[in-house]
Amino acid sequence: MEKFVVEGGARLQGQVRISGAKNASLALMPATLLAPGTYRLTNTPNLRDVRTMAQLLGEMGVDCQLHPDGTCIIDSRTVTSFEAPYEQVKKMRASFYVLGPLLARYGYARVSLPGGCAWGPRPVDLHLKGLEKLGADIRLERGYVVAKASKLRGTHIHLDVPSVGATGNLLMAAVLAEGTTVITNAAVEPEIQSLAEMLVAMGAHIEGIGTPTLRIEGVSELHPADVTTIPDRIEAGTFLVAAAMTRGTVQLVDVDPSLLTAVLAKLEEAGCQLETGTDTITITMEDAPRPTDITTAPYPGFPTDMQAQWTAFMTLAPGTSRITDTIFHDRFKHVPELVRLGADIQVVDNTAIVNGGTPLMGAKVMSTDLRASAALILAALVAENTSEILRIYHIDRGYERIEEKLQALGARIQRVATDEF
Repeated sequence: MEKFVVEGGARLQGQVRISGAKNASLALMPATLLAPGTYRLTNTPNLRDVRTMAQLLGEMGVDCQLHPDGTCIIDSRTVTSFEAPYEQVKKMRASFYVLGPLLARYGYARVSLPGGCAWGPRPVDLHLKGLEKLGADIRLERGYVVAKASKLRGTHIHLDVPSVGATGNLLMAAVLAEGTTVITNAAVEPEIQSLAEMLVAMGAHIEGIGTPTLRIEGVSELHPADVTTIPDRIEAGTFLVAAAMTRGTVQLVDVDPSLLTAVLAKLEEAGCQLETGTDTITITMEDAPRPTDITTAPYPGFPTDMQAQWTAFMTLAPGTSRITDTIFHDRFKHVPELVRLGADIQVVDNTAIVNGGTPLMGAKVMSTDLRASAALILAALVAENTSEILRIYHIDRGYERIEEKLQALGARIQRVATDEF
């Protein structure tokens, strides 16, 4: 096991490169199952979740090679198994993305019900109902989804909520379905747009990319394509908040400011000074932040994946802030750990009420999920004295060498071995 030891009080200064988007990579990689051949995915982040997806594909017979320069080479000509076993899928929910491509290309898939972060139910019924509408026979057997279809056929699918996962899975299934499929109330997140653009590069016919209505004209076959992964907007947002909390000046490079409109607007509302370029964002913070409420919403609203980090930020704002999560109502397991650092936060239903302005003090805390881990690191950066953060394997799922990037900006953070769990 490993932990982070953080000595607070350092002001972040300098430049940091933003990695490729985790959630985009986890959709692009299984899309290679749709057509045999060799794919080259560049700007792929070196993350635990990406390695898990590569291992899962490998167990299915796919040759998946991750290179240090961020290139992922995938050869999908040698698929030998149509099963995603529990041992792999339990590690992350995104493994469920193989269901749609396997069903579309081979007419059969056996995929374990997913695992992932410790917080909150994320049912897959939207995925399954949509696949059934496309003509699949779906059965649940001892914790596995078994899907069969001699041929998928186009249909109209309305999603009760704009689920990113369901949109991605159904999109990958529909591109090889016979006829026209229309998905309404589809997710419009950049990661879904990225997937759709990859599918188009592979020969798919998709209209409405970036809108809630996707129209897919099925094709008989696809071909491999090379794709560059978009920048990770959540990693970018996390580093922006880190700079703001430490009252530093940091420039983000290889970032897409257009993907962060809601976050940038709230940072300015909180008192940050921002300058954006084509692929850069520079943030400067000189004073304590102003109390700033946020309510999470599907893209282009404020992302739920930034909620925990914003909660940590608002502990520094004198006054009261309200952080409401409308996406996952129970995503507040970081709050008790922030309280251990001295924060004054109460959770009422799906809202965290933060009474900020009291100095945080170093303590030993425990990560409970990926974004909670990020929030604890941010709080530790400004807490007096030293903090220890346990269970940091969560952070490695979604941030590439976060401690090295923070060290380069002047943070006093170390990854050390520990027997503590």
